[in-house]
Amino acid sequence: MKRIKWFVAAAVMATLFFGCKAKEQTAEPPPPEQPKAAEAPPAAKPEAPAPASAPAQPEAAASPSAAVTKQGYDRALLRASMLKDKAPETFQVKFATTRGDFVVTVNRSWAPIGADRFYNLVKHHFYDNASFFRVVPAFVVQFGISAYPPISAAWENANIKDEPVTQTNKRGYLTYAKTSMPNTRSTQIFINLKDNAGLDGQGFSPFGFVDAQGMKVVDMLYDQYGDAGGPDQDQISKQGKPYLDKGWPKLDSIKTATLIGAAPEAGKP
Repeated sequence: MKRIKWFVAAAVMATLFFGCKAKEQTAEPPPPEQPKAAEAPPAAKPEAPAPASAPAQPEAAASPSAAVTKQGYDRALLRASMLKDKAPETFQVKFATTRGDFVVTVNRSWAPIGADRFYNLVKHHFYDNASFFRVVPAFVVQFGISAYPPISAAWENANIKDEPVTQTNKRGYLTYAKTSMPNTRSTQIFINLKDNAGLDGQGFSPFGFVDAQGMKVVDMLYDQYGDAGGPDQDQISKQGKPYLDKGWPKLDSIKTATLIGAAPEAGKP
């Protein structure tokens, strides 16, 4: 699910509902390509979008500093099949972005498989330096293709199984991008910019949310390239961030995504 063109081609829903251009299904505006995850969103890889892996407390799970390569990423990310820690029942992740910070609260009970995958990716800083490559106004914001090609290659076929949709795709909720094929969620995730209940029946299962304050930041992410004029997901995977910086320099990106602890009040929105 790598091409989610912007959560629209012959397989508009085949790309995570977020306009993944090649791989994950994206929802279109009413489901722009389904949030796809690397071709393998979209939570089916929208994709998603989304939106893996006995775990240490989120606070203690900060990125392992011992295995960072000279390129700046955690070497553990090159072994996708080994990252299978179980996530805490609730945890929060702070996203520091080029537009400001926002916090994602995850409820493992909503979608255990998706929550575990997200926990492991964040724990090893998979999302650091990644761009919000698909932003469809009044629909979704999609991200989840690594800034580093070696990592994208390692996760290309690291899909996770689908799971029941226990929460509706409301504004602020996070879901994996995926394709129209079963069990295609991987690393791509989308954030719903509005209530997208239509995605529920397509198998996009939310696993967390951004609160109202955080959505003020999400709403400001650069969205003027348009879904059709956005980058090619396959090329993002193959070339990494330099490809985006050259052709779509105004796209916002994630500086760091870090585990910050358990969610307050049982992780309720």
